Amino acid sequence: QVQLVESGGGLVQAGASLRLSCAASGRSISTYAMGWFRQAPGKEREIVAAISWGGQRTYYVDSVKGRFTISRDNAKNTVYLQMNGLKPDDTAVYYCAADRTFTIATLTSEYDFWGQGTQVTVSS
Repeated sequence: QVQLVESGGGLVQAGASLRLSCAASGRSISTYAMGWFRQAPGKEREIVAAISWGGQRTYYVDSVKGRFTISRDNAKNTVYLQMNGLKPDDTAVYYCAADRTFTIATLTSEYDFWGQGTQVTVSS
């Protein structure tokens, strides 16, 4: 079993940056693909970014390409999401998730473990 805890969310103005962290415990996530999802009020949860087990491959939803960067430090059992140039449309609860396969996954149904989420609010 893997426990995931997100941190780093907050209230910022448009154009600002935030760095989200996802700390895993219970076992190593070094062989797991990892993802960041977000869910805005009244909307479905959507993939934001994903990274393969070794970090060789990444995926980004079109709306965040060039602004967000996903990375991982397997030695620290932690995954990060660097968010630059934040926009009001980025406002959502951000979730970290772990997939027990090696490769990138983009569907919520493909992920096995989830964190509780961290709120990101971007004001205009």
